[in-house]
This record gives sequence, structure tokens and C-alpha cells, in this order.
Amino acid sequence: MTTTADAPAVEKPAAPPAPAPVRQDPPSGRSTPWIVALLVLVTGMFMSVLDVSIVNVAIPSMQKDFGVTTDEIQWVSTAYSLALGVIVPVSAWLGERLGLGRAYVLSLVGFGLGSALCGLAWDINSMIAFRILQAVPGGIIPVVALSMVYRIVPRERIGAAMGMYGLGIVFAPAVGPTLGGYLVEYVDWRLIFFINVPIGVVGAVAAVVWLPMERGARGRRFDVLGFLTIAVGLFSLLLALSEGQSWGWTSYPVLILLTVGLLSLALFVVIELEVDQPLLDVRVFSSWPFTNSLLLIAVLSVGLFGVLFFIPLFLQQSQGLGAFDTGLLLLPQALVMGLLMPVAGRLYDTIGPRRPAVIGLTILALGTWMLRDLSIDTSWDELRWILVFRAVGMGLAMMPIMTGGISAVPPDRVSGASAFNNVTQRTTSAMGLAALTALLSAQQAQEGSDTGAATHMAPHTPMLEQYLSYSQVQAHAFVTAVDDLMMVTAGLTALGVLLAFRLRSGPAPAPSSGPAVME
Repeated sequence: MTTTADAPAVEKPAAPPAPAPVRQDPPSGRSTPWIVALLVLVTGMFMSVLDVSIVNVAIPSMQKDFGVTTDEIQWVSTAYSLALGVIVPVSAWLGERLGLGRAYVLSLVGFGLGSALCGLAWDINSMIAFRILQAVPGGIIPVVALSMVYRIVPRERIGAAMGMYGLGIVFAPAVGPTLGGYLVEYVDWRLIFFINVPIGVVGAVAAVVWLPMERGARGRRFDVLGFLTIAVGLFSLLLALSEGQSWGWTSYPVLILLTVGLLSLALFVVIELEVDQPLLDVRVFSSWPFTNSLLLIAVLSVGLFGVLFFIPLFLQQSQGLGAFDTGLLLLPQALVMGLLMPVAGRLYDTIGPRRPAVIGLTILALGTWMLRDLSIDTSWDELRWILVFRAVGMGLAMMPIMTGGISAVPPDRVSGASAFNNVTQRTTSAMGLAALTALLSAQQAQEGSDTGAATHMAPHTPMLEQYLSYSQVQAHAFVTAVDDLMMVTAGLTALGVLLAFRLRSGPAPAPSSGPAVME
């Protein structure tokens, strides 16, 4: 009995040699300044998030080259979103199993390889298949990168670090239309994928040199039931919301998918509360600051991606701008957000998340409300300044909200919290965009019907005159529907202001001086 009891005690110090080097020998902590390691993470994050918005610009060119319908080409984006819904929940487990540094390097290489295959796609089916392959590492990168930020950065500098990290989350999708528009219009749409290859290779080499390459935790089992339930749940909801407009919101497939999705997510919560080693620890939601931050991130994601999707659509369909000119008009707002991210991070370190979030969300709501009067005659300068005004609010609010939420979670739960954070960003932006698109279509159909009835023409009206009249009716209906969407988005953002008042005021309690180490 004594021997049996003593054996584990003797072996215990030698059993976890893998985690020990993580704490004592991180390159970023000893030989590399944390700012350098952070820049490596920002590069990979920027690349993975940029891909989402830059691909949207190339959709019309892909459709023309592949000779497919609008419904078919939309699967280039839909398949990517669905694959993200499956892979993001398992990213935290993969990061711990492989080791965060190794998982990050493999993800960068995999994303570069998937991007190269997308650039070589020869038809719509190969493109969809390669986009799914690209989404697997693309979903892992943000989760692992965010977890590593909290490992390598001293807690007292986490706000400033997250301000830089936010360049990938907010600045990348905002600058995507400009870069994508130039490549599509003046070079070749395939370059939007090929450009990721050298970035992925350089980023992987830099990560090997400057990031800690610790071993993973071999003892943790994979939660199969948890993975299946959350994967089925998110996949079903994303598919229903993506295809609801074309299939019909009250059709049996959509209703079945919504039901299966909600029941699967409910079952996921039950399973995660019962198993010893959950895939994602849902107990992080017992922390109100974290839960509140996710609600606010959902509001910001809908506002960011909704405007980034519909304003370019408005400019190209209603005002006849080309892809590159549209991107140039949107570029100033991206630059403003990029400049304000580090400022917001420093504000968080000094005064906490509440005031930057409240002020930022208020500006964002007012700026979105100002977009409710868009018309075919709206000047580009006026629109540019409204978007810049909104960008000030987004730049101030996003990082303090995200940082305040994750900082409220115990260090050993940061990896799971970052996974939930990315799930929220990806799914709410996709779901919000699907819901806004459905609302746009319904409003456009109603407005077109009302306007068409009011301008009914005589049976013998010349064909050209009928066509011009119909085009004017459709353009007016589209612009009016976009105006309605801006009012809805502004109202949603205004509700976010109320939630922001519940954030912490003042700097975080004094932490230890070392980096945030995750178990």
C-alpha cells in the first residue's frame, strides 16, 4: 500500500515536464520582447480575417469565370462560414493538444496551402471544396492567436496589446474591399488567394523563431459528444439562415434546421456541464462581464459586417461605382479604425472598458442613424465622412469590450473563452447578415410593389420606357430598403449602449507582473 501511494508522488514532478517549459522558457518572455511576438500573431490574424471580406469583392468575377448562377456562387462564402461553425469550437482543444505555438504554425501553413488551392480552382465545385479546406486552419488561427496573446503579454499591458491585436479583427475586414477591388479590377481575382501563400510562409517562419513552441497536453480526452452537438447546432443554424431567403423562411427544411440547431446547442450545454473534460467550459458564462462582452461583440459584429456588406452594394448597384473605387471610398474608415485601436487599448489600461465602450457605441449608433437618409443622389464625400464618424465609434468600443470580457475569466479558462469569443464573432456576423439580407429582400419587394403600383403604365408604353421605369422603381426600392436596414442596425447598437453601462469602470485590479499563463 505504501509503495502504491508513494509511486505517484515520486513520478508527479516528472509527469508534467511539458507544461513546465511553457512557464519558464518562453522565447517571447526571455529573449524576444512581447511586442515582437504580438506582431507575429497580428499578421496571422490579419490574414485569416481579411480573407472573409476580400473574397466577397471577387464573387461577381468568379461567377462570370465559372459560368454559374448567383445561388451557386454564394456557396463559396456559405461553405466557408459553415466550415468555420464546425472547426472553431474544437480549436481550443487542438491548441491545448498540439501546443499553442505548434497549432499556430500548422494553421498558417495550412491556410496558405488552402489559399493556393482556391487560387487554382477550375470550377465551382473545386472552389467550394477548397474553401472548406481553407476554413479549417482559418478557424483555428484566431482562437489560438487570442489565447497566445494572454500568455505572452504582461497583464498590466493587455489593453495596449489587444489594441494592436484588434487590427486583425476590425481593420482587416474594413480594408478588404479596397485591396480586393484593386486586385479584381486591375489584376486577377485569383491573386486574392495567392497573396496569402507568401504571408503564411513568412508568418510561420517568424512564429517558429519568436513564439514559444511548447508541447501540448497529451492527457486530455476529446469530448466527442460535445463536439458533435455544437458542430451540428452551429452548422444547422448557419445553413438555415444562409439559405432561408431562397428556400423560404417557413419551408420545412429551414424550420427543421432551426429546430435541430437549437436543440443541439441546448444538448451541448447539458453535456458540457456533466463531462469531466468538456470541449468548451460553458461555466465561463457564469461571469457576467464575459457574457456581457459577448452580447456587445454580437452587436458590434452585426453593425460592422452589415455596413461593410450593404454600403458597397449600394455604391455599386445604385451609384455605379466600380469595385476599386468603392474600396477607395471605404478606405478612410479602415484607416481611422486602425489608428484608434491602439489608442482604445491604452484607454482600457488607464480607465477600464466602460467609458470607451459607451462613447464608442453611442457614436456608432448615431453614425448608423445618419445612414438612414441614403439616396441615389447622396454625395460620396458626405457618405465618406459618415463612415469615418462611425469608424471612430467602432475603433473606440471593440477592443475595450473584448479585453474586459476575457480579462474577467480565470487564466485557466482563457483558451475556452477565446473560442467562445470567436464563435460569437463569426456566427453572429453570419447570422446577422443573413437576417438583414432577408429583411432587405422583404422591404425591397414591398417597396417595389407599392412604387410599381403607383407608377403603373399604359399597356402600349414603349418597351424602352417600360424598362427604364422598372429600373428606377427597383433602384428606389433597394435604396429605401437599405435605409430601413440602417435604422434597424442603429436601434440595435443603441441597445448595446445600455449594456455597455454594465461594464467595469476603472482599470483592472493589480495583477502579477508576469505574463498571463494558461494552464
